[in-house]
Amino acid sequence: MHTDQQRLPDPQLDQAQRAAVTELLRVAPVVGELAGRFAAAGHSLALVGGPVRDALLGRPSDDLDFTTDARPEQVLKLVQGWAEAVWDVGIAFGTVGAQKAGAKLEITTFRSEAYDRESRKPAVAYGDSIEDDLFRRDFTVNAMAVRLTADPERFEFIDPYGGLSDLDAGLLRTPGTPEMSFSDDPLRMMRAARFAAQLGFGVAPQVRQAMTEMAERLTIVSAERVQVELSKLLTAANPRDGLTLLVDTGLAEIVVPELPKLRLEIDEHHRHKDVYEHTLTVLEQAIALETEGPDLILRLAALLHDIGKPKTRRFEPGGGVSFHHHEVVGAHMTASRLRKLKYSKEIIDDTSRLVELHLRFHGYGEAEWTDSAVRRYVRDAGPLLERLHKLTRSDCTTRNRRRALMLEHAYDDLERRIAELREQEELDAIRPDLDGNEIMEILAIKPGPEVGAAYKFLLELRMDRGPVDHDTAVTELRSWWAERDAERKQA
Repeated sequence: MHTDQQRLPDPQLDQAQRAAVTELLRVAPVVGELAGRFAAAGHSLALVGGPVRDALLGRPSDDLDFTTDARPEQVLKLVQGWAEAVWDVGIAFGTVGAQKAGAKLEITTFRSEAYDRESRKPAVAYGDSIEDDLFRRDFTVNAMAVRLTADPERFEFIDPYGGLSDLDAGLLRTPGTPEMSFSDDPLRMMRAARFAAQLGFGVAPQVRQAMTEMAERLTIVSAERVQVELSKLLTAANPRDGLTLLVDTGLAEIVVPELPKLRLEIDEHHRHKDVYEHTLTVLEQAIALETEGPDLILRLAALLHDIGKPKTRRFEPGGGVSFHHHEVVGAHMTASRLRKLKYSKEIIDDTSRLVELHLRFHGYGEAEWTDSAVRRYVRDAGPLLERLHKLTRSDCTTRNRRRALMLEHAYDDLERRIAELREQEELDAIRPDLDGNEIMEILAIKPGPEVGAAYKFLLELRMDRGPVDHDTAVTELRSWWAERDAERKQA
């Protein structure tokens, strides 16, 4: 294990990189204050990991990670009374959290972790040197540090494992052997895919090989931790790179096995588009339509919208292929997968609903929808309508320019009609023209299932005909009730 400590500024850091680290320290004056407190108490303190990496990449953050030789109880004493807020939920793992001047700080005692190969959690052992602490980190680009002192001019850049060279090359390597690193914490394999998506980094051949050979190790990691990494990957700048790495190494078989199953075998007699590549393209096109930052639900729906196809594939006479009702099957599969990954009920419900609805638009261009059909489309989408717009538009990946334009114009027309109906009526909150109390008064009935049946009838009337006046609604309700009463007597 070689060490290579350098003071800032250093010739190995170009001017832009030196400026990035200097700017990080400037915009976070709490760094200097914190360093002074630790130095006065006789302890070392270093900014470490992601914040250093991101500063060198020109991506400074207010989330700052530190490492120190002080034990957690000593760290608590040093930040209490200085920080605006302090939390110790991670103290069992040697981490104390604090908030100061808008910056979120996590301060962790030097660690030398030992892992039980069958356990989901590390057994924490404190270390004595920053080099040993950096050695246990996931990748060399995260194993760089800036040793802090009370005098900013004496800050030291610490790079024992060649992280700066890997950062310049855009390469993910592990400080030790990848087999040892991934055996210690298999989730690091997921992180490799996440960093590929976030930073556009490639993966060293030996790292990729270890990920492929050790993919099964991911099964010991809790679903909650896997879910967090998957969400970070999906909301990154370029999820395709991360997802492709997961599929190619076999990790997707553990995390979301439905994805690699989309690589359906295509023979010379039964031609259809590559569903796997189509899915990744839909995801990219959905991302391009986002207007307010990454939308996890939209991206999950784009990723999973066709997962029902393998189960519903049928070879038709003449060489055709059909996937009838794959959206319904896919919605159930989506809910099941997201439950296993421990996503929230809201994310599960919204994502599976989008998958179920993603084909509803198809056929609009061939047959003019009635106003009633448009109202039902809006009602069924509910608060997911804007996401459904984006998902449906993204689902067009045909290379046939004429067909693509036809679909685009058809959906433009549908959105225009929705806008027109919104101006004419309360399309986003469609309700019957009579409420429950009025129904009970008009029909002289008490609360019960019959009120619900009457309400449903009036809602369907509202969908079919749009708003009607009060007298018409009363007439229609009484007519329906009389027919219902006659049917009951005949039965």
